[in-house]
Amino acid sequence: MTRFSIRPAASGDVAELASLFDDYRIFYKQPSNLAGAEAFVAEQLEKGVTRFFIARDTTGAAALGFVHLIPSLGTLAMRPIWYLEDLFVVPSARRQGVARALMLRAEQFARENQAERLTLSTAHDNHAAQALYRILGYVRDEHFWQFHRLLS
Repeated sequence: MTRFSIRPAASGDVAELASLFDDYRIFYKQPSNLAGAEAFVAEQLEKGVTRFFIARDTTGAAALGFVHLIPSLGTLAMRPIWYLEDLFVVPSARRQGVARALMLRAEQFARENQAERLTLSTAHDNHAAQALYRILGYVRDEHFWQFHRLLS
């Protein structure tokens, strides 16, 4: 029996989504910055380029988690791709199917938009997330390495 629902985030969700986003950043060892998270989330929702989906308990009283998707282009396939940039579930709602449901909603959205693929990355030590991704059929890329150059 599902005790939560998932829907696209809207402007009325900014405060709650920002709180979840701040907790997500803290999980990845970033300092808390609730005001910055609120400004970031509000801007993303206003621009409408990225997509947030929010999981909420069926009473509507509590946000349980979110997934954040960022668009790009698969130039070889000449089709859209989506990056699953952020996935977070509050600790009290973990192991209840919320992350899986958020992932499946992200996949559904990408398919609805004729995307070639949904791509994600995760920390090397985030074994719980890696297990979920494997169960859902995600395959670790062995052909390409990612390189980053910090610009600030």
